[in-house]
Parts: sequence; structure tokens; C-alpha cells
Amino acid sequence: MNRNDLRRLDLNLLIVFETLMHERSVTRAAEKLFLGQPAISAALGRLRSLFDDPLFVRTGRNMEPTARAQEIFGLLSPALDSISTAVSRASQFDPATSTMVFRIGLSDEVEFGLLPPLLRRIRAEAPGVVLVVRRANYLLMPSLLASGEISVGVSYTDELPANAKRKVLRRSRPRLLRADSKPGTLSMEEYCARPHAMVSFAGDLNGFIDDELALRGCKRKVVLAVPQFNGLASLIAGTDIIATVPDYAAAALAANGGVRAEPLPFETDTTFELSMAWRGAQDNDPAERWLRSRIQMFIGDPDSL
Repeated sequence: MNRNDLRRLDLNLLIVFETLMHERSVTRAAEKLFLGQPAISAALGRLRSLFDDPLFVRTGRNMEPTARAQEIFGLLSPALDSISTAVSRASQFDPATSTMVFRIGLSDEVEFGLLPPLLRRIRAEAPGVVLVVRRANYLLMPSLLASGEISVGVSYTDELPANAKRKVLRRSRPRLLRADSKPGTLSMEEYCARPHAMVSFAGDLNGFIDDELALRGCKRKVVLAVPQFNGLASLIAGTDIIATVPDYAAAALAANGGVRAEPLPFETDTTFELSMAWRGAQDNDPAERWLRSRIQMFIGDPDSL
């Protein structure tokens, strides 16, 4: 196909194809694109004719891509990113008058601990924009970015899509959270003897603290694991349970009352790297650049970088 032949190509078909590759379902693709299922099915028929390949084969409730579909996707995805970048560079963004919808991903402790000042700044500068927050963490972030469900996310990140970009916003240290009325700080012996709570999205009962304690010949007993931070204070209130959390999460939880934060009873060089990650296709988008600058300003911590 030469470039003159591209005039016959409907770019919307390629968007449908990319969405089907991410969702593996006509129903979910229709929901994602705000289209009816018949429209997606019709587009898939045209795609099959265009590429002379079935593209997707149904296996149970999902649709698995063929080898040809995988090959096309590998070539198409960066091309669509380039088109998006070219279009976005030509656009202008005025926060004061914009009515854009921004979709961002935040881990839950970032949402309740660090989002409030960012939201106040956004409301002051851009009262017409809409902020949609999705729950994100190191497990969810890659797929949310790859599918375009979010344009930027803030969490502890591990693997990311190949075209994503990342910047460390802050390096936080662990703090001890407790709700008992005993005065003074805990000793190392008391820390290990107390029952512990931890936040574990995947349901694990071990974390970095267990590795730190093992180096010192110590152990702890975890009696509670919950998937998010924001209910932790109420759960340990009135008990002798303690928790070890990032410093900014400890500060937010303690500010609401019922618990207090203090240093760990041992020295550690362990830090948590909180990163901002975003889609490479929107790296130069004026609106997204504005949003990322505000995220860095109000969620980042210059003193720790």
C-alpha cells in the first residue's frame, strides 16, 4: 500500500483494532470506545477484510489475537503514538478556560495523603477541568497506561510499557504507626513483640521490614493484612497493633487523629521511590505537560530528591 492508498483507510478502524488488542472482547471494546457492539463487530469485519486475516479467534469468553494481529499491533502502536504526538503538539491549552477530562492513576495512599493539595491547585487554576482518579499500583499501572485508561499515574512502579516515561517524585522513609496510649517510643524488643498490620494489595504477609528484621536476627508477627491504607487507622485504633508505612502516609493518617507516627526503633537506609509514569505518546501534549508539572509540584518532594 502506498501513501495515496491511505486515503481509503479509516483511521477509526485502527483505533478499534488497538482497543480490541487491549480488551480482547467486543463488549469491553464497545464500552471503552462508547460505541455499540454492532459497530465494533462491523469494524472488525472491515479490519479482517483490510488485512486478509481473521485477526482474532474466540477462546471461551475472550478473543485471542492471531500471529498476524500481533505483528500488526507491534507496528501500529508506535505509529498511532506518533500521530497522537503530532496532533497534540499543534494544540493549545489554557487552564483557565479548559474543560478537559484528565484520567490519572493513583495508589490509595497517594490519593488520600497527597492528592488534596494538588486538587486545590487544579481547582484554582483550571476550574473547568474534570479529574477522574483510577486506583493504580505497581501491578495495575502497566495495563492502565498501555490501554490508555489513564494518561499519567503516581505509584511505586516496577515494569512499565515500552513507550512509557517515568520520573521519581519523592523518596520516602518508613515510619511506625501506633494507636496505643503507652508513652514514649517503642524499643526494638517491643516492636518485634507487638502484633503488626500491613498493607498488601496482593495479600502477602511479608514485606521489606521482614528482610530488615532478618538481618538483625529478629522477626515480627503480622496479624492483619489489608489492601489499602485509608482504613488502616480505624482498624488499629484501640488495639496494640502497629504498622510500618511510608512517611507521607503516616503523616496523613496521624493528622486525622486516633493514631500517631514515630521513627522506627532501628536505623534503615530503605526508601520508597514514588514515581510518576506517563504515556510516551502524550509526552509533549501541552495539557498533559501542565498536569504533570502540577503533580510534580504538589506530590513531589524536592527535599528528598
